[in-house]
Amino acid sequence: MSILRQVLKDIPIPQMVKIRQRFDDTKLENLAESLKLELQKAGTIDRIKPGQQVAVAVGSRGVANIDLFTKITVEAIKKAGGHPFIVPCMGSHGGASAEGQTDVLHHLGVTEEYVGAPIRSSMEVVKIDELPNGLPVYVDEIASKADAIIVINRVKPHTAFRGRIESGIMKMIAIGLGKQKGAEACHQLGFKYMAENVPAMATIMINKLPIIFGIALVENAYDQTCRIEALPAEQIEAREEVLLEEAKAKLPKILFDQIDVLVIDYIGKNISGDGMDPNITGRYPTPYAHGGPDVSKMVVLDLTPETNGNANGVGTADFTTQRLVDKMDLPATFVNGLTSTVCAPTKISTTLDNEFYAIKAAVKTCNILDYTKCRLVRIQDTLHLGEIEISVNLLEEARKHTDIEILSEPYDLQFDSEGNLVK
Repeated sequence: MSILRQVLKDIPIPQMVKIRQRFDDTKLENLAESLKLELQKAGTIDRIKPGQQVAVAVGSRGVANIDLFTKITVEAIKKAGGHPFIVPCMGSHGGASAEGQTDVLHHLGVTEEYVGAPIRSSMEVVKIDELPNGLPVYVDEIASKADAIIVINRVKPHTAFRGRIESGIMKMIAIGLGKQKGAEACHQLGFKYMAENVPAMATIMINKLPIIFGIALVENAYDQTCRIEALPAEQIEAREEVLLEEAKAKLPKILFDQIDVLVIDYIGKNISGDGMDPNITGRYPTPYAHGGPDVSKMVVLDLTPETNGNANGVGTADFTTQRLVDKMDLPATFVNGLTSTVCAPTKISTTLDNEFYAIKAAVKTCNILDYTKCRLVRIQDTLHLGEIEISVNLLEEARKHTDIEILSEPYDLQFDSEGNLVK
């Protein structure tokens, strides 16, 4: 028996209960018609002239229905007489390679066959200006040659800073459309200044590039689209500020303020840029963001297939598994830290043989006197918080919460012969 297994052999894993957390589930019922209606607004599709080459910027996030929204936008451009093409708009994601970024789009369902437009992927950029502080402003070379540019993205709280503009159309323009060089430039002075640099860079790009409008999306707590707005370029900044407040109000959460151990089954770039959303876990990669529960120890068990080995965020956890580490694409993971300048999330956290011992390690180190009283929460990932598992030690608190429904009797977590959870 290894020394690690010997140290952990008597550490108990508490019995669990399945619960349902209830959030506002308001959503749009007819997504295609909702977007088509928005695209009839003045200052959107009507700005496209027949024969124009139109770049549609699509990012790497796991945005709900992004394939459908891209397809509808492409159809509207064609109907207006334009010639649409897709530009990957994702900074350094996809391993900071043209092929990798195309693959990311394919994983999101954005293929040439489905959306009806070619994907033109390149990491080449051109410098169009610089900020007063000296930071250069870059843009995708292919997009820079288009007659018109349309940007599609979800508006939501950022994972590493707070400001009136966080994650949305403006950030996608400044960082996504800037490719790896632009993302690197925007992050160079650190997240302390991102709330200033993101809108400043985006404003320059809106003024100097043929960005005609953006499509802003807001999702409810169940990862469902609840708002679609087509925003003429000159309205993007002001309207995004309002949509950010709505997005913050709709953000899902774990309905317990203090957690001894948080177990997360999967992390990945399709879940969050940080692998797991710090707004949910309460674990932030920088001191410039805040919110979420007080979590003593955190375990991440595996990577999503869609992340292609990019394990950004694993370093934010205290423990992980050998299986996750074996799946890591180290260059694709490390380039995130090199680009963002925040390298702690790309470190490899303390690694245990399997999920059984990773969870035991978290219980042992969660700083409580009686391990049998461990307040443990297990979630699939930070996008899916409707049905989760809690330890029996949280039952009394759960029963008092009006937005929690108890779904099962207590049970023991089941592990297979390799020591991994039976899912």
